[in-house]
Amino acid sequence: MSNSYGQLFRISTFGESHGAGIGVVIDGCPAGLAVDPAAIQAALDRRRPGQSELTTPRNEADTVEVLSGLFEGQTTGTPIGLFIRNADQRSHDYTHIQHAYRPSHADYTYDQKYGHRDYRGGGRSSARETAARVAAGAVAAELLRHHGIQARSYVSQVGAVAVPMGYEQLDLSLIDSNLVRCPHPETAERMAELIRQTRDRHDTVGGLVTGVVTGVPTGLGEPVFDKLHAELGKAMLSINAVKGFEYGSGFAGTLLFGSEHNDAFYTDEQGQVRTRTNHSGGIQGGISNGQDIYFRVAFKPVATILQAQQTINDQGEAIELAGKGRHDPCVLPRAVPIVDAMTNLVLADMLLRARASRV
Repeated sequence: MSNSYGQLFRISTFGESHGAGIGVVIDGCPAGLAVDPAAIQAALDRRRPGQSELTTPRNEADTVEVLSGLFEGQTTGTPIGLFIRNADQRSHDYTHIQHAYRPSHADYTYDQKYGHRDYRGGGRSSARETAARVAAGAVAAELLRHHGIQARSYVSQVGAVAVPMGYEQLDLSLIDSNLVRCPHPETAERMAELIRQTRDRHDTVGGLVTGVVTGVPTGLGEPVFDKLHAELGKAMLSINAVKGFEYGSGFAGTLLFGSEHNDAFYTDEQGQVRTRTNHSGGIQGGISNGQDIYFRVAFKPVATILQAQQTINDQGEAIELAGKGRHDPCVLPRAVPIVDAMTNLVLADMLLRARASRV
């Protein structure tokens, strides 16, 4: 099902950008898990529009409503229903694209696939849908926390401005200390200035989000087609504006020889099996090996720009089109909680599947 993800910890999202709201149903969450709705709200607050000068000015409170599945602060084992009402829609901002195909948007492909589309803010193709994933991911995070697993991500590059070191040398507690969500303060300032300059030029800019998962046990991942890195890649590539995914050494690993790239095993003082390097990114043979999992997600510049562009309408006629409405000059600061959410959802599902795979 194209609107669902997961096998044992399974979510199904619904709703459109300018409809009544966005929602998600979570099925398969174990009973007895402590879940505070405030934690779900906190995750949504990190994603919501209008949160800073660097994001879209659309002002949505994104207040979550718990419809089912929680009682007295715990999951009941029944489907969890979460709903976020839309409040600040301005559908008239989109009447000019009712018959136009915006460059690098889903307008043309949705028309070709369905023969009918909701042009208001992109409808179902809008990144507004990811609010539902963030809400579900917050529940998944509670399950992972119960097992000592924590997923965090941060902005590691905006345009050509990049953090000059790996995650191991950063203080990840600083992720939310600035508007960009970059834990390297000096680089964060340069990133913010680049976003401001880009916004003032009525343009957009892309970059990278780095994800890190700690406390991962061995054995998560399913050969052959549901390898852990394959599921993470699928999850990340399902996020709007994502153009690439790499884990561990990624494409840079192709520059090394096998003798340089191999991660040698050893037993530490506590008797735990470790590796001296982690080019594998915590995953070998599609299964977690107990080391940190780390990966990078590439986001393109937001496709809506407030500049005139040449395109066509649904009659095939050449037209000139300029973006209107309220849009992010850079999606990366708000993408961080979405990457967190999708990581949590993948790992929660894999955790339950691993528990079911052996006596």
